Amino acid sequence: MNIEGKLLAGRYEIIEKIGNGGMATVYKATDKVLKRNVAIKILRDEFTTDEEFIRRFEVEAQSAARLTHANIVSIYDVGVEGNLYYIVMELIQGKTLKEIIIEERGPLPWKWSVNVAIQIASALEMAHRNNIVHRDIKPHNIIITEDGVAKVTDFGIAKAVSNSTITSFGTTIGSVHYFSPEQARGGYTDAKSDIYSLGVVMYEMITGRVPFDADTPVSVALKHMQEEPEEPIKLNPNIPVSINKIIMKAIQKETGLRYQTATEMVTDLKKALKDPDGDFVEELEYDPTARTQVINSQQIDEEKIKSQKNSSKGKKENKIKTFIKNHKVLSSFIGIILLFVISLGTTLFVLNITNPPEVAMPNVVGLTKEEAQKLIEEAKLVFEIDKEEYDKDVEEGHIISQDPTYMERFNKVKQGSTVKVVVSKGQEKTKVPNVKGKGKEEAIKSIEDAKLKSEIIEENSKTVKEGYVISQETDPDTEVFAGDVVKIHISKGIEKAVVPDVVGKSEAEAKQELEAEGFVVVKASSEDSSKANGVVLKQSIDSGKSVEKGSSVTITINSFKQSKTVKLIINVKSLTGGYSEDKKEADTENNNNENSTTATAVEKKVNVSVSIDGKEVETRQNIDKNTTNLEIPVSGVGTQTVTVNAGGAKTTKTIDFENSTTVNIQ
Repeated sequence: MNIEGKLLAGRYEIIEKIGNGGMATVYKATDKVLKRNVAIKILRDEFTTDEEFIRRFEVEAQSAARLTHANIVSIYDVGVEGNLYYIVMELIQGKTLKEIIIEERGPLPWKWSVNVAIQIASALEMAHRNNIVHRDIKPHNIIITEDGVAKVTDFGIAKAVSNSTITSFGTTIGSVHYFSPEQARGGYTDAKSDIYSLGVVMYEMITGRVPFDADTPVSVALKHMQEEPEEPIKLNPNIPVSINKIIMKAIQKETGLRYQTATEMVTDLKKALKDPDGDFVEELEYDPTARTQVINSQQIDEEKIKSQKNSSKGKKENKIKTFIKNHKVLSSFIGIILLFVISLGTTLFVLNITNPPEVAMPNVVGLTKEEAQKLIEEAKLVFEIDKEEYDKDVEEGHIISQDPTYMERFNKVKQGSTVKVVVSKGQEKTKVPNVKGKGKEEAIKSIEDAKLKSEIIEENSKTVKEGYVISQETDPDTEVFAGDVVKIHISKGIEKAVVPDVVGKSEAEAKQELEAEGFVVVKASSEDSSKANGVVLKQSIDSGKSVEKGSSVTITINSFKQSKTVKLIINVKSLTGGYSEDKKEADTENNNNENSTTATAVEKKVNVSVSIDGKEVETRQNIDKNTTNLEIPVSGVGTQTVTVNAGGAKTTKTIDFENSTTVNIQ
């Protein structure tokens, strides 16, 4: 079904399809009321007649709409139009975590992975507090925005938690590589199922592969229930021990051995960022055979009364001396037993001294040295300073760590045990070395030797050789804290650029391209009638050559004037004086008078020639002297001098060929 262009609820205009899910298709749309782009999830056609799928779809909307969290995709609206069931959601610009894993083709950086896991766990923390279990946590349902924020989406199979929560109709819902053993069995699922799935997602981020894989989904499900995964640290030895322990705890098959809440997991993940090699992950032990025994308190009271009665009766009938006299052998035997009991009591007393009772160890991390000592000694433990060291996060005189490490649930130690503490000396101070003029590597080493970090800023310099320090932003010998950043400016040498090829281009294009690369354009001109006027004939620096920015590049522009034709209208009669018809008849008579000695012939025609700048360009012969509009087209360039000679009668005129079309000569 093509719904692109359709308007839902009179406000959501469908633009294009952007994704497919197991239950729905996702479209990009425009909210015409709020003028923003949104994502709309529409239930697939094949499910619109399935009441169970429609119910789940509605549950998704109602459940997810209650959740407001920075790491959860927001739900804006829910609706039904005809047979279209839809949810309007926040449109996220980014990639799914699965796409990022595929692109990397291997393990992702562990710190980046832990930060993403913290965000996912925080989202689950919010959902679980609202009695919502996602039940389909996988990289495909986690979008990483362009700003690096993880957003959990697709609560398509989330279900409100109740005391009787179980997978509907005995079927399992979810992605087989990521769901928990209890999901594989089709049993009870709760918040700890999401924690298992998150553990699998972390496993894949850290190692580049899922813990269990097989040819069929059923085989994968069986592995989740029956097999132990290979520890991630064996596949990626570069990860810290704490990360390995966190993942392995999250993917325990027995729910009681996993993190019980997302909050617990977030706490350990944050600790791992600060103390990657710390031993703080609590490994739980599970005894399936342990059972709670119910003891009848009334029965205890009856036994106690009976014992008291027997004791009183014994006192009344006590005749020890008589008994000893009458039962010497038995009395000896009783004496031996009493001696054994006394010896046993003495032994137990000695053992009690050598094996003292357990006491609760206080948590002294972050306290002052004096406060820590007081608490430890009040707990009947021995306070000992193991060492003092610098720490930028712990104030001077406060406790950085303690050994044994304090754990909330297992904090019992033997009375009289020694608790060693590490005391902070505060943030270490150091002096900034002088690295100006040093080579890059030497400068970095000097800064690191001073327990500082360097930040490189590269820039061009005409005076400092490439690879050497131009300047440093913190003055030498300045006292700073260890770990601070010193910015140093490293020379890239003279700034160069590649000369572009501008031959054959127009003057404007050539100038624009050269100046864009940082060159100074110098213009020259030349004439070449075989090339177009105004184009570059040559450039002073060959194209493709790398030269210093600011260098001058001379471009030679083709500049020749094109000839244009002007029509000359020559008044020959005006130039020559012409002739009259009366004189013509007289001349004829004289010519016919053979005896006349004064007869002369009248010239009626002349030759007309045109010269430009002294060079004859056109000649017309036998032109009647009485002609007043002799047309002669001539061509010239710019402003030139034109001379017309009509039978010896000359006239000269300056003509602007560029701007003239017709010129009268008379």
